[in-house]
Amino acid sequence: MIVAGGGWAGLATAVELTDLGHRVLLLESSRQLGGRARRLAFGKDGVDNGQHLLIGAYRETLRLMERVGVHEHHACLRLPLRLEVRAEREALLLKAPPLPAPAHLAMALLIGRGLRTGERLRALRFALRHYFSGFELAEDASVADLLADQPARLVRLLWNPLCLATMNTLPEQASARVFLRVLRDAFARKRSDSDLLIPRVDLGRSFPEPALDFIERHGGQVRLGARATALEVRDNRVTGLWLGSERIAGSQVVLAVPPSQAARLLSMHPGSAPLAGTLAGLGHEPIATVYLRYPAHVRLPAEMVGLTGGLAQWLFDRRVYGQPGLLAAVISGPGVHTDLTREALATQVAGEIAAQFPHFPAPVEELVVREKRATFRCTVGIDAHRPQAATPLAGCWLAGDYTDTGYPATLEGAVRSGVQCARLIDVQLRQGTP
Repeated sequence: MIVAGGGWAGLATAVELTDLGHRVLLLESSRQLGGRARRLAFGKDGVDNGQHLLIGAYRETLRLMERVGVHEHHACLRLPLRLEVRAEREALLLKAPPLPAPAHLAMALLIGRGLRTGERLRALRFALRHYFSGFELAEDASVADLLADQPARLVRLLWNPLCLATMNTLPEQASARVFLRVLRDAFARKRSDSDLLIPRVDLGRSFPEPALDFIERHGGQVRLGARATALEVRDNRVTGLWLGSERIAGSQVVLAVPPSQAARLLSMHPGSAPLAGTLAGLGHEPIATVYLRYPAHVRLPAEMVGLTGGLAQWLFDRRVYGQPGLLAAVISGPGVHTDLTREALATQVAGEIAAQFPHFPAPVEELVVREKRATFRCTVGIDAHRPQAATPLAGCWLAGDYTDTGYPATLEGAVRSGVQCARLIDVQLRQGTP
């Protein structure tokens, strides 16, 4: 059983297969597991290559973390929902009271600071309408169209920041169907689903490194620096893959690699050429994270604060990680920031922070991390283009957040795809399906 790709989707596939009793060989082209959620050096500290956030609804992620020996309370700080978004002269603060879902959200909207009466009523009407419709749409539309009846100020302070944070796609292009699924899972089922889980440790220690240990303790192997260059196919069935001139035999191969790489591997075989074309056509979106180090006494008023009207969208206080004074500013999706140099981007973000928190001194160190292909582009109608785990090549499978999980490109989406793929393989093998 071969899994090519050591990001969270590949690791989830390998862990689930291992847990189901299969022996796995996991191949990762880089020298570090984790994919787009990996550790970087920054001064005396280690930081993630992008600031991430989990929520209580990430059940598969939390389950697999526990399975490999990572306890939530050690890896994450769980906080009740608190959304604070600041603009130049206004601010929004929503705090969820200890009520069952979705009453906790309704009450948060009713008592939240910074909302006008009309905005509260329109937000409640929106939430109730979609709650009673099961968060389903007969036809997909953009998030911007979905929010057309919402007050512009409410869209600017609440809905657009939520869309960018969860979808990493501009509201004018983002799929309303996928956005509504996120809202359903976060707010409509259990109150704890909307809890914010802020990592206490870098993402490598929260899953990739324990997953490696779990796989190897159960008889599997992990090879780093091993890039799959070609699939070996006979009679439309996978019989292995190639790492350059090295052949590795295997009747089950999971491609847990970016869609562009999966497309390249599949395009070499006529039976999978249409799928390769679909994968190659999936767009991608960037994410930038600006780390700014301030003196240790500097802290945000909360662990996470939103900003709107500038480049920075969400600020995270790394004090939670044991890194007092270190802030992470996240910019999701495309924008003018992509044309700025790293120095200019860091300077502008620092200026936006200074405008909101004028008592902060100047930062003393900076690091800009750009992931140009951070996520797939979750646009209107994307569901029709997301592939299933099974491919036209017998024994060849796909795992990745871009597959048909119904979720946007999140850690939970990646993990769900891996778990789903592993279970399908297990069922097929146990049934003896060719």
